[in-house]
Amino acid sequence: MLDRRLFANFDWVLLSIVLMLCAVGIVAMYSATMGSPQLGRFLPRQVIWMGLGLALALTATVIDYRIWAQFGPFLHLGAIFLLILVLFIGTGGPGSPVERWLQVGPIFLQPSEFAKLTLVLSLAHYFREGQRIGRLGIKELIWPSLLMLVPLLLILRQPDLGTALLLLIVFMPMIFLAGLKLWVLLASIVLGLCSLPIAWHFVLKPYQQERVLTFLDPTRDPLGAGYHIIQSKIAVGNGGIWGQGVGGGTQGQLNFLPAHHTDFIFSVFAEEWGFVGTLTVLLLFMALIFWSLGHILNTQDRVSAMLTVGVVTILTSHVLINIGMTIGLMPVVGVPLPFFSYGGSAMLSQMFGIGLLLNVRMRRFRTDEL
Repeated sequence: MLDRRLFANFDWVLLSIVLMLCAVGIVAMYSATMGSPQLGRFLPRQVIWMGLGLALALTATVIDYRIWAQFGPFLHLGAIFLLILVLFIGTGGPGSPVERWLQVGPIFLQPSEFAKLTLVLSLAHYFREGQRIGRLGIKELIWPSLLMLVPLLLILRQPDLGTALLLLIVFMPMIFLAGLKLWVLLASIVLGLCSLPIAWHFVLKPYQQERVLTFLDPTRDPLGAGYHIIQSKIAVGNGGIWGQGVGGGTQGQLNFLPAHHTDFIFSVFAEEWGFVGTLTVLLLFMALIFWSLGHILNTQDRVSAMLTVGVVTILTSHVLINIGMTIGLMPVVGVPLPFFSYGGSAMLSQMFGIGLLLNVRMRRFRTDEL
């Protein structure tokens, strides 16, 4: 049974920020698909996924976040099972030939999107007890590292380097919050730097190496690997201060910009809304992130703190990487922009994360106040 006083603490500000981002995202999707008849079907689908995502967020809010954390290991095991299935019966998704999806009738699911959230839930559950918090050494990190490494390796086999790296990005701040020893952190950084040559020659696929080289110099292959970045920069530059207006951009409407409804939707939005529009979107994302972290010092248990840090890290990394790659500050790795890029799996996982944040904020008072 839900105590009615829970709803008195519902975070309407956080929900309002998310709804504003969703509204702007729908406008961006409309602009990205209106110039291409074959992409027109994605707008109504995105609206449906967004509606389902909001329903999922509210469902995640109703059930106590500590219960979600208890089921975290089982959900993570399910995500790992789905990642294994992808290796055997995976298929290409909408607009992508890479076999990273599972098809269930007309629906395409991307298990790697859910693995990030199940990792957060599993780590929050693992570090719920006081004896597991403190100065974490190598021994204490064995099980948490396995929780991260198993799906990471499975995602690398797809191959999907961007999502695999996101698991590592989510993992680091959570174990740092749990009390990682300084020498372990420094040793991990040194080990990671030393392993870069090995990863370059034996882990990265040729096309992934090409993406890194193109990031360093897009002009080395302007009609091939560097085409995405060059066209994206042109679109952002065309926006100027006020933008070209809805439907007035050239890169998206004339299909010069590939993947303009997924990875590069921010470029379409920047061209049509200009500096003022993009600044507004960035401020909304900043408001979402800082508002979500605003009360982390007042959380009542370790689970809520871990969940908050994990979900905020997912959202922040997606925003920084996606916008960074559209303006040439990061390699193109196929990371969607939250609430903007088309994709049902991404939308559902992001909305579920928002539901967890709302859940924590709604129960941020002390138990004895009920």
